[in-house]
Amino acid sequence: MIGRVVVYGGRGAMGSAVVTKFKESGWWVANVDKKTSELADENILVEGETWVLQEEHVLTSVGAVLGGEKLDAVVCMAGGWAGGSPASKDFVKNSDLMWRASVWPASISASLAARHLKDGGMVILPGAAPAVGGTPGMAGYGMAKAAVHQLTQSLACKGSGLPDNCLSAAILPITLDTPMNRKWMAKADQTTWTSLEFVSSLLLKWAVGEDRPESGSLVKLVTEGGNTSLVCM
Repeated sequence: MIGRVVVYGGRGAMGSAVVTKFKESGWWVANVDKKTSELADENILVEGETWVLQEEHVLTSVGAVLGGEKLDAVVCMAGGWAGGSPASKDFVKNSDLMWRASVWPASISASLAARHLKDGGMVILPGAAPAVGGTPGMAGYGMAKAAVHQLTQSLACKGSGLPDNCLSAAILPITLDTPMNRKWMAKADQTTWTSLEFVSSLLLKWAVGEDRPESGSLVKLVTEGGNTSLVCM
């Protein structure tokens, strides 16, 4: 076994790709999700109707499966999307949905990282490139992702609770090449979409200490003509 990683959201398209990549590379993988992953070594099913209850359940369950062992990485790929401007009748409802889908998992992942990462470990959170600016047509989504960006930067600061020499970073894709995006945006220019293989390989490389960005980085994934470059912010 090369290392241990918890993947929060390991049953989504991106999360499944991360679970697969790390398992193929000889890692022990725990999946935290509302559904089980057949590939993962351990599955922790998210329970609880409140933020606090979910955190308590996940922290207790992960601690139990680790049995005192430390993690090399915590990777959060949980999220979702909902549109609507502040003028929309569904603005607050969708904002609440986005907070639950993005901020709750990211913050619980941060708690896991502070408790269980080893020195030199890594915590990755799911940002979004559009959320570095205004997102009037998807205000709740942008607001939630901006909070994840702030958390990423806070984790990199002294006093965050992370062990020494850990990497905190967020990946900020523009559009990921997922089955759902192919279904709903079939006519879009897919040469600008970032492949799940690229992202999962990138995270594995960072997990073993190769070519890591500065801690606190918001790493924008820019894909043109099928080639992806990184822009650290």
